[in-house]
Amino acid sequence: MEDQLNCIYRVINFMEKNYDQPVSVKDLEEISNYSYRNIQRIFKYSCGETIGAFQQRLKVENAYKLILYTQESLTSIAVEVGFANIASFSKAFKQHFGMSPKTAKLSKEQLLCGHEMIPVLSEVLLEPEMVYLKPIQVFYQSTKTYYNNEEIEVLWEKFIHNEFPVSGTEYFGVIADEPLIRTEINCRYDACSTIQSNNTKLPSKTILGGKYVRFTHKGSYDTIDETYTKIYSRWIFSSGLEFSHTPIIEKYERHAKYADQTEEQLTYILLPLK
Repeated sequence: MEDQLNCIYRVINFMEKNYDQPVSVKDLEEISNYSYRNIQRIFKYSCGETIGAFQQRLKVENAYKLILYTQESLTSIAVEVGFANIASFSKAFKQHFGMSPKTAKLSKEQLLCGHEMIPVLSEVLLEPEMVYLKPIQVFYQSTKTYYNNEEIEVLWEKFIHNEFPVSGTEYFGVIADEPLIRTEINCRYDACSTIQSNNTKLPSKTILGGKYVRFTHKGSYDTIDETYTKIYSRWIFSSGLEFSHTPIIEKYERHAKYADQTEEQLTYILLPLK
């Protein structure tokens, strides 16, 4: 069972890196160590969708992120995420989101700022920094969630039981899917450490390096939604920055498991820039 789970992690990681390229039967068999028929069966059973449907979803969801966070034209976005032309892109996008890419682009201010256009002075309260993150190899476990704190807490309780060295281990959360545009069943969050577990062989992947905007959240993780609300309430729309469609990263500078009881928990939220 653990071998199958690690196999699924490898396939998901491979597809996320190559979603915009043709993926062959040979590619999937080499990365999974299963026959094409068997990996399709295992993937469908574990993830609730075929590998082809997963790739198509990655294309349109990454396209939606580019619509939200960049000024690129729809034609450029279609090509960037792997569609042959704007017509096939528009058809797939509408099938998935129930609206055309053009409608999504016209309505992005409402989505980013909220239906009530909450007047939060995010620029003053957040004071983000521009940072450069080097690529980091991490070991991880995942959960499907709609960025639900309780489910994430359950994942971390399970993850920490893998017994990581207290000294030198850094912890990250990878929000693999965009909470603004995702459906509940498909959202994914990864709990990550920079050192392999002492008692379980965890799958590994690389957190992409590059430029990020870093926000600081102080206090319990239970209140982190308040910080995200400040980020998305006009700050992200009025910042004038263009954001990448790669995952949002959380770095747990003072993780609840190891933080001194006299210190506040400290979490960095890193939004990737183009």
